[in-house]
Amino acid sequence: MRVLLIEDNEDLAKLIGSQLEAGGYGVDRVDSVADAIAVLDSRNYTAMILDLGLPDGDGLKVLRHVRSQQLPLPVLILSARGAMDERVKGLEQGADDYLAKPFAFEELKARLAALLRRPGALLGAQLTVSNLVFDTHGRQASVEERPLALSARETQLLELLMRRADKIVPKSSVEDQLFGLDDEFGSNAVEVYIHRLRKRLQDGKAAVTINTVRGVGYVLTAVA
Repeated sequence: MRVLLIEDNEDLAKLIGSQLEAGGYGVDRVDSVADAIAVLDSRNYTAMILDLGLPDGDGLKVLRHVRSQQLPLPVLILSARGAMDERVKGLEQGADDYLAKPFAFEELKARLAALLRRPGALLGAQLTVSNLVFDTHGRQASVEERPLALSARETQLLELLMRRADKIVPKSSVEDQLFGLDDEFGSNAVEVYIHRLRKRLQDGKAAVTINTVRGVGYVLTAVA
């Protein structure tokens, strides 16, 4: 799942990004209010980590934009403003959680995971479709306890489709989750990964299928 990190401290952003990527997340990073709003208006994310002290304004402006657009996006504020009134203000304006700096990376990852397990977040700890199981903590897919050998992007793609099993996942959403802001990819890149994943699932005897809804997206369903 892809997370938008809004943090203007480059060293801290790199550390947070590397920690989250090691945990299986994709991470895009911007460092200003303007860039954050522009990216949010053009791409889909699973969650957002938001610093408040940004060079061109208060990060709460980004939060207000997200909530005014009614985006179903979990938001974790990560800020040096640790006073009680600041935390209350952030939560009242729509943040789902608030973590003051300095912080422990393990707590950040745990809080993010907890947000994504909440009802409506589509992010259970274990996903099951027919005989196919995906462990979101271990980042491992298996069929009847036999592990499937998947690349990192194949794993991300499978997780995305399983979280929305029986529902169409638009191609644009797949692109947003698989590829970061700085990634270059061809017009048929998603189709290539869909083809590879289908082959992995077939070889692994998974009782699921990935159907293409032409011009719209993809849907993973159990095989009757």
